[in-house]
Amino acid sequence: MSKPVIGILGAGKVGTVLGRLFLAAGYPVVISGSGAASKIALIVDVLVPGARVATSEEVAREADIVILALPLGKYVAIPREELRGKLVLDSMNYWWEIDGHRDDLSDPRVSTSELVQGHLADSRVVKAFNHMGYHDLDEGPRPAGAVGRKALGIAGDDPDDLAAVAALVDAVGFDPVTVGTLRDSISLEPGSALFGANFEKQAIRDAVLAFPETERGRIVAAARDDALKVGGAS
Repeated sequence: MSKPVIGILGAGKVGTVLGRLFLAAGYPVVISGSGAASKIALIVDVLVPGARVATSEEVAREADIVILALPLGKYVAIPREELRGKLVLDSMNYWWEIDGHRDDLSDPRVSTSELVQGHLADSRVVKAFNHMGYHDLDEGPRPAGAVGRKALGIAGDDPDDLAAVAALVDAVGFDPVTVGTLRDSISLEPGSALFGANFEKQAIRDAVLAFPETERGRIVAAARDDALKVGGAS
């Protein structure tokens, strides 16, 4: 049985690393940047040899599974119709230096993947490949069962989709660790102990359990509690 085509929206550092990982694991890969495919043809030819280039709309339409590796501030421009019904992996993070100061992207009441799911209402969004640095992603793959194999947290609302993404994470050389739902994926975002971490699976599990007691975890809990109180009073 042939492997699904992996589409990657974004030809930056994370997108090109993920392209290499999936190609090495035997998956066909198609990548887009912003605008015409010709703009990234040379970059992809050098950094991800073997991948095809296409426009964002073509990637979204042709790929079986799509990874979002764009600046988060561009999420509203992601093609919705072409991604209808598809499994979408959100590897994006909020960086004010790139996205600008955005209250909607830094609101602790809502994870950024919930925002993405809201935009892609007819797709199935799973948070994945966002919290490990691209150097560690590039250098870290090891076979299943290898001593010291690193792990990646994933989060989503559907058990079948989580299982499918876990299989992808394992295929490219990492142990998958489910950290919860899309709402819980805030524990993988910047400001958490897991963001930028290069941990093995037990350390990821420990960090998830400890998140509510961290400064970031308390900020998130307080904001969400306040939102519930306001909502209940209205």
